[in-house]
Amino acid sequence: MTQRRILHAHFHLPTDAPPELYEQLLALAGDITPRVQAIEPDAAHLDITGALRYWQRDPAALAALLRLRTLALHGVQTTCAVAPNRMLATMAAANTPPGTTTVLDPGNVEQWLRPRPVAALHGVGPATAGKLRAYGLHTIGDLADTPLPTLTRLLGAATGRTLHAHAHGQDPRTVQAQPIAKSLGADRTFDHDVLDPAAHRQALLSLAEEIAASLRDGRQAAGGLALTVRYADRTHSTRTRTLPEATAHTRPIALTTHDLYDLLGLQRARVRAISLRAHDLRPASKATQQLTLDPADDRALALEAVTDRARARYGPGTLRPATLTNRPARR
Repeated sequence: MTQRRILHAHFHLPTDAPPELYEQLLALAGDITPRVQAIEPDAAHLDITGALRYWQRDPAALAALLRLRTLALHGVQTTCAVAPNRMLATMAAANTPPGTTTVLDPGNVEQWLRPRPVAALHGVGPATAGKLRAYGLHTIGDLADTPLPTLTRLLGAATGRTLHAHAHGQDPRTVQAQPIAKSLGADRTFDHDVLDPAAHRQALLSLAEEIAASLRDGRQAAGGLALTVRYADRTHSTRTRTLPEATAHTRPIALTTHDLYDLLGLQRARVRAISLRAHDLRPASKATQQLTLDPADDRALALEAVTDRARARYGPGTLRPATLTNRPARR
């Protein structure tokens, strides 16, 4: 059986890049292999398993060809990583110096994976990482050595099984060749430069509410989020995250949005605007939802349903969280 080879390409787009540049880079990747999946806003997965024989090159040489073409034709530097599956390729790319290539051979997966911090594993967010560390599980190797029944007791059945598989380097997802997924965005611009983190978080909740409501209205679900914060000096920072499961519900979108904000590590930043974009959209009918036993989730879903009915009948803003009574920013 042929071993899969997945190439994760991260395109280092300029801050003022036009949207069509990303499409052109994806088309360039499509010249190497027809199996290309867009990972907005600046990356892609390429299944190069069959392309290796066609091009008569090894994975490193094929990645070098992609890097050369993106730089020569569009002036864009590309970081590449090749691994047996999507998860490992993405993780390897995150640890690859810009503009270079990492090739992770199947025989070296365990040696490469085990020493890494548990927070680096796909599917482990800040809250889960903190919980695992509290139980003495600091590395991916620690997680891999933990019996599956123990993990399911700590994290729940679905999450425990998923992370147990990930810790052993397993990821069954395939590269899905598809058009660029549409995205959905919203932004808040402050009337003046704002230092108060409480005002920032109020804007984050407002953005999450708007994005989630728009997704549900369109019967769509988001597979990932991108948060951009613009500062008084006109610079900006962006953080992105793939959601554990595609969703249109406000609570997981709001929690992830706040996690992305925390990753920025803002202290006394003078913030002028905050924007949130949901990407990797798909029909809600194709999204799965993990069942939980958390009463807070049940209450949030019940309140969300009531809010949607009120909004459909009386218009947006009919029912809102108390923290959004005085909105700190305008659109």
